[in-house]
Amino acid sequence: MSKKLIKSGLMVTTATFASRILGLVRDIAIAHLLGAGVASDVFFFANRIPNYLRRLFADGAFNQAFVPVMTEYKAKGDKVAVRELLSAASGTLGLVITVVTILGVLGSTVLSALFGWGWFMAWWHDEPGADKFELASLLLKITFPYLWFVTFTAMSGAVLNTYGRFGVSSFTPTFLNIVLIATAWWIAPGMEQPEIALAVGTFVGGLVQLLYQIPYLYKMGFIVKPTWAWHHPGVVKIRTLMLPAIFGVSVSQINLMFNTMLASFLATGSISYLYYSDRLLEFPLGMFAVAISTVILPSLSRRHVDADPLRFSQTMDWGVRMVLFLGLPAMAGIMVLREPILRVLFMRGEFGPHEVSMAGGSLLASASGLLSLMLARVLAPGFHARQDTKTPVRYGMHSMASNMIFNAILIYPLGYIGLALSTALSGTVNAISLFQGLYRRHIYRPGKDTAVFVLRLTVATLLMAGVLLWLNAPLSSWTAWSQWRSIWELTKLIAIALVTYGLGMGLVGLRPRHFKTVTES
Repeated sequence: MSKKLIKSGLMVTTATFASRILGLVRDIAIAHLLGAGVASDVFFFANRIPNYLRRLFADGAFNQAFVPVMTEYKAKGDKVAVRELLSAASGTLGLVITVVTILGVLGSTVLSALFGWGWFMAWWHDEPGADKFELASLLLKITFPYLWFVTFTAMSGAVLNTYGRFGVSSFTPTFLNIVLIATAWWIAPGMEQPEIALAVGTFVGGLVQLLYQIPYLYKMGFIVKPTWAWHHPGVVKIRTLMLPAIFGVSVSQINLMFNTMLASFLATGSISYLYYSDRLLEFPLGMFAVAISTVILPSLSRRHVDADPLRFSQTMDWGVRMVLFLGLPAMAGIMVLREPILRVLFMRGEFGPHEVSMAGGSLLASASGLLSLMLARVLAPGFHARQDTKTPVRYGMHSMASNMIFNAILIYPLGYIGLALSTALSGTVNAISLFQGLYRRHIYRPGKDTAVFVLRLTVATLLMAGVLLWLNAPLSSWTAWSQWRSIWELTKLIAIALVTYGLGMGLVGLRPRHFKTVTES
């Protein structure tokens, strides 16, 4: 892999690391403030809906369709045409997203009933828990405009990424985290309903993210006047690619929302347990998989434009190898150390030992699918860079169907843990389908020694996991220790894990050359 891609990857990873660290601090502050009860369930619910739509209109489907088209226009060397494309895309998408945002705010009650069906039924029949539905409708009115801000933030970030400014867009999410941390620490505790303050913080954080990127676009000469241009050739191509991509991205998001709806029928705290476990998985996903996919998508798009299938496949192979190198130990480490991690990060204030134990169950189930989720993030760009957004949709539909089947089988014996496990299993179905599709079309063929590379990584990971299982203390010890003692013990285990994994890779013969591929021109 060229130095340029590696440098870009490190830049994105560093910026994303800062964002994820602040994200963890944010979640720690929220857990301390709200715990895992009614207020936290409803706040996380009100955040999930605009974030669900964000994946469709912003950094999900739109990004997958916009980046290849933007790269194509850039390759022609005509900056005026690029500005016209950006003006048309921002004006057309802008009007659509403005209408959606207005409808979302006005129809928050309907959305709350649709996605929180259990709470709505309790409200309808005047049963205990009816207050959740009323609170969810209120918070959703406040959080929904976040969708408008984050859509334009994602578009700006896509332009910056296309021109190699990866660090700016990767650092942008830190501002949302900073605003929410400040709100949770200094503003919300003094309010009768702190969850409302957090909802306002989400609104403000979205605005700050957008404002941060504007100066960089101005310096690059890409501050343009948005214009409605439904029939602009670039917009036609973007929306043609975006429509199937929306369905593709919708699959995973529908799974999440379907799980949220089912969780609204379960005991109070279920949505919060699922949220905390999901958030911990977002750390390695954002740090590694999203960073790698962000870097390789423009490169894959160039290789497709240049009609260079060999380097296209080699770039894919580098991405897959890096995900395996980082994802295998991350998955194993989280599964083994799930309760110590939850204890250190969240056990304070309203979040006690019981919540640690309950969230630990969902984290174990969710983490079992972490590697699959990471691989899917890197495999999907293999289709998107070729402007094929339809094929991943078919695979996504299979994944969604499998998730519903797994939910029906697992929810009754396992409750919210069954929902987490269903998501992990359906993610594995999706990753396998994506790989098979790329392989059968001769788009991506792993290198000759990739199978041996995977086997070596697996051995090193198992060695690491075995050492952690042997050294880890029971949960009762972790909850009895002081906060500083717990932090020290967890730090030691993580350090031992890193050393063991490194030694394991050395013992099985892995060397730096195994993480390289051809030099990119």
